Amino acid sequence: MKLLVTGGAGFIGSNFIRYMLGKYPDYEIINFDKLTYAGNLDNLADAESNPNYHFIKKDIADSKAVEGILSDGVNAIVNFAAETHVDRSLMNASEFILTNVLGTQVLLGAALKYGIEKFIQISTDEVYGSLDSEGYFTEDTPLAPNSPYSASKASADMLALSYHKSFGLPVTITRCSNNYGPYQFPEKLIPLFIANAMEDKPLPIYGDGKYIRDWIYVEDHCRAVDLVLHKGRDGEIYNIGGGNERENLWITEFILDYFHKPKSLITYVKDRPGHDRRYAIDATKIKAELEFEPAVDLETGLEKTIQWYENNRPWWEKIRTGEYIEYYEKQYLQREKI
Repeated sequence: MKLLVTGGAGFIGSNFIRYMLGKYPDYEIINFDKLTYAGNLDNLADAESNPNYHFIKKDIADSKAVEGILSDGVNAIVNFAAETHVDRSLMNASEFILTNVLGTQVLLGAALKYGIEKFIQISTDEVYGSLDSEGYFTEDTPLAPNSPYSASKASADMLALSYHKSFGLPVTITRCSNNYGPYQFPEKLIPLFIANAMEDKPLPIYGDGKYIRDWIYVEDHCRAVDLVLHKGRDGEIYNIGGGNERENLWITEFILDYFHKPKSLITYVKDRPGHDRRYAIDATKIKAELEFEPAVDLETGLEKTIQWYENNRPWWEKIRTGEYIEYYEKQYLQREKI
């Protein structure tokens, strides 16, 4: 198989490429990434010597670049490419629309033109909006995005399904809960708090810290996408969940306890607009149809993740400079405390 992975230099995409190269040594994998702030070729430094791995620095919104790759005989596309950070979408939504909506449309149009055998659209549980204290998101839950980021992803999902229904393009959509693990950009909650705890810096908690997310270890997500790529039904949506619902405050305290750091490092900051209270995934469908089960529980996964960041300080220390530090200071440390 010749597989095009878009956004493969990012957190989940790079973990997926590494997973696929290990499991399918005969597959040829093309990493198509424009290397925005969260794209990092260091994430796949260990794959550069593999003759079946190729990197191309291009934008999925560039139709000529996309068609140039697909015209060379690609079998399948897994579209991880996306702007993903909710806070950034609140500050400037234009890049999210350009990449997440227009970029996906460009990929879909080219996939149709060149007869792609499988198109996997990687989405998010955030397209469903927010839950109260009970219930779960199913594949039939109406879409109700509450941020420019989630609205852009919901739009991309609808485009993908329209290409299946209108033109018969073999599209499948996955919607996953919150990922964590190695190589996650350190503006996200878990890597940010790990790095801050290691450096005795404040851990900024939005609101009361009782926002609930379902967490999944990134390698479990990669296994699920692999199953959907090879066995998933065209035109279907598969929710992928870890079955690990926790409050953000629980995650924060787990990290502090691991490092034996004081709770006084927790800093409550003004809540962000449209903050969804709870996400919880019903993953019955993918478990029943594709026999997927998460292999890593949250406590084990968090310990593995913390140990990775402990052992790879140069990776994240290099990132926590320049533009990122400037952004971090603006977004978190200068927020009004509550």
